[in-house]
Amino acid sequence: QVQLVESGGGLVQAGGSLRLSCAASGRTDSYYAMGWFRQAPGKEREFVAGISWSGGKIYYGDSVKGRFTISRDNAKIPVYLQMNSLKPEDTAVYYCAAVRRRVGVPLSSDEYNYWGQGTQVTVSS
Repeated sequence: QVQLVESGGGLVQAGGSLRLSCAASGRTDSYYAMGWFRQAPGKEREFVAGISWSGGKIYYGDSVKGRFTISRDNAKIPVYLQMNSLKPEDTAVYYCAAVRRRVGVPLSSDEYNYWGQGTQVTVSS
């Protein structure tokens, strides 16, 4: 079991930046692929970014490519999401997720076992 906690959300103007962090407690010595998802009111949960256990595989959702960067140090949690050039359509609750997997990065939220409580990101125009 691992417990995830996100931080770093807030209110920012369009064009600004935020850095989200995902910390963990519990069994953090295992191997986890990590993902960031977001959900805006009235919309489905959306894949934002994912990183493999080793950090060698990284994927981004089409809407954030070139603006967001996911990272982790030495195959460990915490995991970070650097968000630049933010747009009002990036406004959502952002969730960190984890799954025990040595290879690959799931893109579907259904494949993740552990979730944080979410952190609100609001981008004003």
